[in-house]
Amino acid sequence: MKTGKVYRVAGPVAVAELDARMYDIVLVGEEKLLGEVIQINGSRCTIQVYEDTTGIKPGAAVINTGEPLTVELGPGLLSSIYDGIQRPLEALQKQMGDFIKRGATAPGLDRRKKWEFKPTAKTGYEVKAGDIIGEVQEGQIAHKIMAPPNLSGKITEIKQGSFTVDETVCKLDRGEIKLMQKWPVRKARPTKNKLTPDTPLITGQRIFDALFPLAKGGVAGIPGPFGSGKTVSQQQLAKWSDAEIIVYVGCGERGNEMTEVLTEFPELKDPKTGKPLLNRTILIANTSNMPVAAREASIYCGITLAEYYRDMGYDVAMMADSTSRWAEAMREISSRLEELPGEEGYPAYLSTRLAEFYERAGRYKNLNDSEGSISVIGAVSPPGGDFSEPVTQGTLRVVKCFWALDAKLAQRRHFPAINWLTSYSLYLDALEPWFAKNVAEDWQATIRKIMSILQEEEKLLEIVQLVGSDALPEREQVTLQIARQIREVMLQQNAFHDIDTYSEPKKTYAFMKSILKYGDLAYSALKSGKKVSEIAAAKSKDRLAEVKFAKDYQKQLDSLNKQMEAELK
Repeated sequence: MKTGKVYRVAGPVAVAELDARMYDIVLVGEEKLLGEVIQINGSRCTIQVYEDTTGIKPGAAVINTGEPLTVELGPGLLSSIYDGIQRPLEALQKQMGDFIKRGATAPGLDRRKKWEFKPTAKTGYEVKAGDIIGEVQEGQIAHKIMAPPNLSGKITEIKQGSFTVDETVCKLDRGEIKLMQKWPVRKARPTKNKLTPDTPLITGQRIFDALFPLAKGGVAGIPGPFGSGKTVSQQQLAKWSDAEIIVYVGCGERGNEMTEVLTEFPELKDPKTGKPLLNRTILIANTSNMPVAAREASIYCGITLAEYYRDMGYDVAMMADSTSRWAEAMREISSRLEELPGEEGYPAYLSTRLAEFYERAGRYKNLNDSEGSISVIGAVSPPGGDFSEPVTQGTLRVVKCFWALDAKLAQRRHFPAINWLTSYSLYLDALEPWFAKNVAEDWQATIRKIMSILQEEEKLLEIVQLVGSDALPEREQVTLQIARQIREVMLQQNAFHDIDTYSEPKKTYAFMKSILKYGDLAYSALKSGKKVSEIAAAKSKDRLAEVKFAKDYQKQLDSLNKQMEAELK
């Protein structure tokens, strides 16, 4: 290992006289603080230190490991809680209590735990890069053991039995395969080709699944001001989306919010298996009081772990909460490097970094011919809710699904506070065949009717503010009643109610049809001479909001539809 000396220190950035390459990992000072080379000027290297640099002074020793920042990939990742550079927080807590000391290290995967390996390949097989050679049962997930993307050859020996992650299970004529492999976080794992996303990521949230669906392998941005419900929305998506693996990155969020996630997740039941949801979840916690440089690395760490499970043929959903804090970390480091600032002080390469990150999402054909996907949902925290700021605009350029949170809706206690007029999804047409086959043939037509009523309501509300609702023609007054039903029954959803927290697409469709049925009956009643006040007095429409909290919703909706017909004949 090559050594050097610190020349200058400025916050998380240190300059050292050192022989190194770009992105080499180095150990700084007596405590061997982890750092990464991010700039080279002659013999001087600028190092981004992932820990607090208090006490580091010129002349302190710097050791170059000669390797880039890598993560360990293998059995034991699921149900783990890591910091931004894949140090297991539970292992560190056992070592040193609730406060992590500087320079603390622990391997990403437990070296003592043994895993039962069942080979699927035999001696004499020709193994290509990425091929699956066996399985390990990791909770309820079959963890596929793959040849690393840079290794191939003929199997000379393959074993069955219990092994630790760093024991060899398969020998090739050109190398050996262990249960564990390493991969640099800034480099995307290779695949054969990218496929068109044509299957929705079912989230169980009515407004997302119906109006603004996200495809498996798609990318979504969820911007919103403070208190508008970004974190709760992301937690709902992590809890209920039908992805097989969840990677949740708490990037620069407040410690108390992350504590809620860490205490709630172990108690949550997986709706598919009834076992704890944590069994198929990886949590990366890098809160706002943790070192700023590690925050920048946490996003790359998360996406690399997601790519590893995608290579096995799984659908992975990654939540990044929040990309604004990640961009702020880049801005802080960029200013320490004295780089030319771009808009609002962010580095000029902000849009490039955002695009590079989101580009790693997608539905892919892997090297082993399996198909897997990574869906990325990035929260954005624009200061003061200003969507014209650089991070939101940079995100808008690369995402195809935009879920805009609205502070006014949150103030009115309308949750999830997604603004249906400014949000959009470009996956609607690609997903139409799936919904037509699996939910209802007229799914898309029903969505269009719902959206047209909500857009018409917006125009009518502007008139109402000027002249009052009584001045509107009777048909428009009825339209406002229908729109109110859509807002209160369909778009509002209680994340903390046992039943309403999750709404399957068939349930969402049933409610949309009932609301539209009420609309058709109301317009017919108006034509036949009924007054608006009589239509508004119908008790059946008020009961719609109660039915969504019922287990036997279909039975109750059927009787409610009959009651509507009787009342509005």
